Amino acid sequence: MDTFRIALANIRYPATPEESVTLAEQAIAQASIERVGLICFPECFIPGYRGLRKQTPPPDPAFLERAWSAIAAAAAKATLAVVLGTERIVDDALLATALVVNRDGTIAGFQDKVQLDPSEDGIYSPGSGRRVFQTGPLTFGVVICHEGWRYPETVRWAVRHGAHIVFHPHLHEAEPGGYRPSSFADPANSFHEKAALCRAAENTCYFATVNVASDGSPTTSAVVRPDGTLLSYQPYGKQGLLLADIDITAATGLLAARCKSVSG
Repeated sequence: MDTFRIALANIRYPATPEESVTLAEQAIAQASIERVGLICFPECFIPGYRGLRKQTPPPDPAFLERAWSAIAAAAAKATLAVVLGTERIVDDALLATALVVNRDGTIAGFQDKVQLDPSEDGIYSPGSGRRVFQTGPLTFGVVICHEGWRYPETVRWAVRHGAHIVFHPHLHEAEPGGYRPSSFADPANSFHEKAALCRAAENTCYFATVNVASDGSPTTSAVVRPDGTLLSYQPYGKQGLLLADIDITAATGLLAARCKSVSG
């Protein structure tokens, strides 16, 4: 067994962009105490996801650069890798993205959100291209919210290119009067958590989905094993880090590799 400890930052939605940086720094510091090798944050955590009745200030490239530098410094101090849900501006287009920071604080790169939900068409622009990342013995991919729930090929691509685990930053808050789940992937829950189980099982990989902590949230943060069984999940609405020790050797990618309908 070759274990690697991850943390999912199941923390509350930030009140301001500045607070998003503070909350992320605090989570990184706590993850270091817990001997974590990598921490992943929800979708667009810095500066805060746009839409869903959120009053996020207009995009600010200067703020983003300062925020990324602060997170990189925190990663280096904690000696752990970071998958940071954020946004960036490319050729005047606003992209939802994940910034990956190495454990020494250097920037590994971005994975932009390629498949947008129709509700995001007036907010974000779709990115292009996919890649995998490496930290120590762990190879991983990132799929963001809608593209992980509804587009299985995004996860399969990462696994076919060596990923042991695919991280899934998302944001899913309660709708007024909506159903309030209490157990992960209960039959009464929405399809989203069942999709997480499928993404792992159909690719023989770990799948780690991370949401913000909010009252009545229809989904929560969880880690699924390569056989599609649940390793752990965060109690709904409870703030904190979800820690998981994953066995890298169990993530063989066997079923992803055997798929004949996907090229590359």
